[in-house]
Amino acid sequence: MSAPYDPSTPFAGQAPPRVETDGLPQDGTRLPRDDRSIGEIVSDLSHDLSTLMRQETALARAEIEQTVKRSTKGAGLFGGAGLAGYMVLLFLSLALWWVIGWGIGSPGSPDLGWSGLIVTVIWAVVAAVLAAVGKSEITKAPGVPKTQETLTQIPDALKGDEEKNR
Repeated sequence: MSAPYDPSTPFAGQAPPRVETDGLPQDGTRLPRDDRSIGEIVSDLSHDLSTLMRQETALARAEIEQTVKRSTKGAGLFGGAGLAGYMVLLFLSLALWWVIGWGIGSPGSPDLGWSGLIVTVIWAVVAAVLAAVGKSEITKAPGVPKTQETLTQIPDALKGDEEKNR
């Protein structure tokens, strides 16, 4: 219980609300009262802050897992594009090079230069398609939007300005 108001001492630069002897302000409303001790209030605040941090961590973890799954798929497609690029160098330079060379050259004299270029272009198109699909998968990865949104609300919640977060 606090001591009665002494009009000779300042009240934070303002006069306190006028209270009648029955505990009601003059306008008839009740003053808010919290029967908890300072220690209990601090304990509740600490518990609530701890719960908030655990929830934010769980949200971030879930969003990161989702992002990693989608990014892994895109990375796999980029790996496929890399393999296709390797195939461009190996199989393109050997098998089709000779087949096309014999097809476009004169009998008994294959045209190996142009045949090598044709096969290279085919594998380059395959690699470009795989790379484009892989890039689109990675750009679809959402990141952590909910975590970013809720983390920006923590300062207002700590100040008691939850209304700003709605």
